[in-house]
Amino acid sequence: MSTSLIVAERMNKMREMVADILEVDLSEVTDTSDFQKDHEADSLRAIEILARIEEEYKIEIPQDKLAKMTNLTEVYEVVKEYAGWDD
Repeated sequence: MSTSLIVAERMNKMREMVADILEVDLSEVTDTSDFQKDHEADSLRAIEILARIEEEYKIEIPQDKLAKMTNLTEVYEVVKEYAGWDD
């Protein structure tokens, strides 16, 4: 499987999780839409996103990384770092 396909699959899985937690339509969560500004996410929702991702990927992300995880692209970059993905 190509690297770009793997990245796309991972992004789509994260998009599904984020849309579910934020209770918005999947199409509303773009790679760069801001969770707080565009989807009215509060700190509790951010913690839910973090917890779901940690559970899904069996990783531990320090809470201080939450401030960086403002959109799907940033979430992917943080998860990539802690999951040891090399794409």
